[in-house]
Amino acid sequence: MLYVISGCSGGGKSTLIDALSERGFNTSKEPGRQIVREEQTSGGEALPWNNPVAFSERCAELSEQLHDSASQSGKVVFFDRSLVDAISALIHLEPDRAEAYSQRLQQIRYASTVFMAPPWPEIYENDPERRHGFEEAVAEYDRLVVTYARAGYSILLLPKSSIAKRTNFVLRHVE
Repeated sequence: MLYVISGCSGGGKSTLIDALSERGFNTSKEPGRQIVREEQTSGGEALPWNNPVAFSERCAELSEQLHDSASQSGKVVFFDRSLVDAISALIHLEPDRAEAYSQRLQQIRYASTVFMAPPWPEIYENDPERRHGFEEAVAEYDRLVVTYARAGYSILLLPKSSIAKRTNFVLRHVE
């Protein structure tokens, strides 16, 4: 089963993924952070603040690769974001192509329940890979909720609590 942890940027998703990994679960890191590091190292332009469409397309491609690899493993895998996140961004950036983007979401599926990290201003921080502000993060979160719901996923909000409680919450709700 392939589970997604999505939600607000800076909402603790990566910390939760790390905690699940420490407990021995298979995890998949956030594609966007990997792409930002690669682009910054190579001097590339596919960065969310330079070329958001190219960045989101790269995120979609990498998300599909990660999904395919995890699907073939036959193991339970927890994803830090998914193809749905990348498609949500692309729909926002290129609304005239929304139908074509949305069709990709019917072909690549994850577990029906998605864990969503809500906006949490008390823990939000910027870093070299996250330059946008909290208001932008909340707007992205709102779009993600809509995109996941339209793609047929049930959303389960993560509690604003300690990482141990969040991890236990997720593990209580997996199939």
